[in-house]
Amino acid sequence: MPIQQKRQAPVISFETGQIWEMGESSLRIGLIGKTLVHYKHYKGAAPRASVSLANKGELTQFLIKNKAVLSQGQPQTVRR
Repeated sequence: MPIQQKRQAPVISFETGQIWEMGESSLRIGLIGKTLVHYKHYKGAAPRASVSLANKGELTQFLIKNKAVLSQGQPQTVRR
């Protein structure tokens, strides 16, 4: 019996200011920590959205599940 290997999810590198487009909605990456990401999920043409917090792995799975595409905008650089 051949051994089946598990497929790993593609690695998505998050950067501040990235905008991911998903059909009728978009998601903008805010602050990025060691394991957590602050983001805003805009639905439709609404100009406002609340800030959400998610684990990097969970957010990656959410983007893959919703077939998100990274828009061509330039991410912002954060100086510390």
